[in-house]
Amino acid sequence: MPASSHPTVTVLAGPTAVGKGTISTYIRDHYPEVWLSVSATTRDPRPGEQDGVHYFFVGPEAFQELVAAGDMLEWAVVHGRNSYGTIRTKVQEAVAAGRSVLLEIDLQGARQVKESMPEAKFVFLAPPSWDELVRRLIGRGTESAEEQQRRLDTAKLELAAEKEFDVTIVNDDIQRAADELVSHMGLTPHQR
Repeated sequence: MPASSHPTVTVLAGPTAVGKGTISTYIRDHYPEVWLSVSATTRDPRPGEQDGVHYFFVGPEAFQELVAAGDMLEWAVVHGRNSYGTIRTKVQEAVAAGRSVLLEIDLQGARQVKESMPEAKFVFLAPPSWDELVRRLIGRGTESAEEQQRRLDTAKLELAAEKEFDVTIVNDDIQRAADELVSHMGLTPHQR
C-alpha cells in the first residue's frame, strides 16, 4: 500500500491483555515515522513505567481539569477504577507536523474518537483465542486475582465490540501484527 498523501490518525483498541502495549512498543521501536500518542492516566505507574514515556501520570483532580477544559480528545474510566485519556493538542500537533498518528486506547475511548474524528481508521486487536487472552493476563502478574477477574469480565464486553471497527488484526505474532497495522495506516512495512 503506498504511503498516504496526508497524515492519518489510527485508533488501536481491543480487550485487556491482548497486547496493545506490546504492539505499540514494537511500532515505536521499528517505525519512527509513526507518532505514538502517550495517554494520560490517574493510575499508579507499574514497575519500569516512566512518566511522559509510557503515560502521563496525573492525579484525579488534574485529570478532571483537562476534561473540563475540553483538552481531552477522548477519556474514560477503565475497569471501574482509573481514568485514561488522550490529550487533544498533542494529536493535533503531530498531524500538523505531517506525522501518522497511532492512538492505543480502550473501547470507550475509541467510541469517543469515532464521534469527534470519524475519518480516523479504527483497528481492533484480537487475541488468537479466549484461553490465550486469559494466559496473557494472568502471566503478566501485575494484577491481583480480583483485578484479573474484573478485567476478564470487561474483556468479554470488549470482544463483543469488534464489529464496530474498520478492520481486525489477530495478535498471534508481534511483528506480523505490527506490520499489518502499519500497512492499514497507509505506510509500507519494513523488510526484515
